[in-house]
Amino acid sequence: MAATVTGGAVGPARAGAAPPAPPVVTRAALDPSLVAGRGADVGFLEQEAERATTNGTVIGPGRTAYTLASEASGRRAVSLAPGQFVEFTLPAATNAITVRYSIPDAPTGGGITAPLDVSVGHRAARTMTLTSQYAWLYNQYPFSNDPTAGLLHPDWWITECSCVPAATTPTPTITRPFRPHHFYDEQRMLLGRTYPAGSVLRLAVPAGSVAPWTVIDLLDSELVAPPRVVPVAANVLAFGADPTGRRDSAGAFDRAIAFARRTKLKVYLPPGTYQVNRHIIVDDVTIEGAGNWYTIVKGREVALDTPAPDGSVHTGVGFYGRPASAGGSRNVHLSGFAIEGDVRERIDTDQVNGVGGALSHSSVDGLYLHHTKVGLWFDGPMTDLRVTNNVIVDQIADGLNFHTGVTDSVVRNNFVRNSGDDALAMWSEQTGNAGNIIDRNTVQSPVLANGIAIYGGTDNTVSRNLIADPVREGSAIQVGSRFGAEPFTGHLWITENTTARAGTYELNWNIGLGAIWFYALDRSIDADIQVVGDHYLDNTYNAIMLVSDWPVKDRYSITNVHVRDVRVDGAGTSVVSARTAGSASFANVDARNVGAVGVNNCGSFHFTPAGSEFSLTDVGGNDGGWLAPWLLPNTITCDDRPPVVTPPPPSTW
Repeated sequence: MAATVTGGAVGPARAGAAPPAPPVVTRAALDPSLVAGRGADVGFLEQEAERATTNGTVIGPGRTAYTLASEASGRRAVSLAPGQFVEFTLPAATNAITVRYSIPDAPTGGGITAPLDVSVGHRAARTMTLTSQYAWLYNQYPFSNDPTAGLLHPDWWITECSCVPAATTPTPTITRPFRPHHFYDEQRMLLGRTYPAGSVLRLAVPAGSVAPWTVIDLLDSELVAPPRVVPVAANVLAFGADPTGRRDSAGAFDRAIAFARRTKLKVYLPPGTYQVNRHIIVDDVTIEGAGNWYTIVKGREVALDTPAPDGSVHTGVGFYGRPASAGGSRNVHLSGFAIEGDVRERIDTDQVNGVGGALSHSSVDGLYLHHTKVGLWFDGPMTDLRVTNNVIVDQIADGLNFHTGVTDSVVRNNFVRNSGDDALAMWSEQTGNAGNIIDRNTVQSPVLANGIAIYGGTDNTVSRNLIADPVREGSAIQVGSRFGAEPFTGHLWITENTTARAGTYELNWNIGLGAIWFYALDRSIDADIQVVGDHYLDNTYNAIMLVSDWPVKDRYSITNVHVRDVRVDGAGTSVVSARTAGSASFANVDARNVGAVGVNNCGSFHFTPAGSEFSLTDVGGNDGGWLAPWLLPNTITCDDRPPVVTPPPPSTW
């Protein structure tokens, strides 16, 4: 890949050493006051590089996919040439940092490594070795690591030529690399001592770096507690585990788990790095680490001699319950350690997830999940799982997926950044998910698809989440009748969520999406859906979108959607875009800084004299002039691609 930095507008370089900037702490690049009470309560403080002191170049803002700016938190970052730096003033006592960054790929793919010097005050710099081996995907789904490859699916329609290349004469020229994306990665570092608030931490690219540019997106700073000790437990060291990571410890883990089950003890993973290159099967066991900064379970991706029955062609590090077909696992409790995978390509049949299988009456708490395919993928039926306080970053696919018959389970206070597909999903394939809660999570920069996606199911809740910066073909929240999911039944509560800079460009439709979008593809959506108390901030296109795909627009509709007590602060186009038959009601929906007509109502595109096939009910209290009386109930106001008017940054209401 050529070493170029692409994005939106480029800011001027700041020459020389400037006085350190005061710390500006954000949450998803927003003023924390705008998202109070929403999103995960995490142990670190976020600072955006573009708000720090630098002699580099600010890139962005930009929301066009396949650019470094679009995948950056807040859609801006700082590019450093060799010899340049960015400095952060620490807002609180700190002994650990996380750096989110991008460096170029190798010309033929596979990634490079490059140094980044980390120093605080006048202390000597320590070197963080950056890598792009887990970044830089290309081409059409399921993507390639090869920037020189031709189209994976020349028989698919693509927007780049508005054609099917294989069926077009003359054959169109497709620029290579085609659709580069997934640019960013992140690394953590313990600083070896605690630095007080006000200390200046510098990230500097050495003059001799092999990387012609290094983009720094943000710094997370943290005061990590000392390692946790569990004295009465089956300590894996006693069973032969190697904390240096030189020898494989999978067998020692198995022996410790078997002993713990017999003696009713916990399993303890002391500080160290443990090499594990396959699944650890867990059932009726508690496994505790010293904390996810200290206990690291790390493995290579291993090619299988023959594909497994489930289609896997690789295995790798992961903690798995037994499959539901074998009865599943129960009473499993995992906490306080990191899982570092080695997944560099997307193979959907591979079981190379951090945590998987079927876990009932179980919990997963305080893990750090990095470089696996999916952080946590659960295949039910299963019930009563608690997924809490985890950090899930740099996945090649989903962050978490409740797949098939997961019931009465909770996903709360997790932080997900840079997922390669839906960050948090409930997929009711074959058997419906029911009674689940996704609450108080933070999602940042899902590269593909949605922040939170609900595909069918009964009586589920999505509440108090913060979702920011989806990049491509998805949005902050999707309610989708698709992927063969069972129907929505009962109710779906979507309450008190905040989205920021959401609503991406949908390549296949060639239109912009809403921050929340309802999609009827496989069947109609008619469950009781209540959208209450959400805040949709700085929407790229629409705030709320309801759509049926063109081939099924006369078969399926979306009804029984009720929106109330919602704020829309900035929409590039409309507040509501309807591209389906059906109806929705609105009460106390306040909107400002709307770029186009408040309601873009296409219905199912028959443009009948009676009006649109989609009707809106004004229940009262809708402020901002977006829902004018002349729009009710079903005035046709169809504009497929209205001009986007960039709204001002969101502010206190």
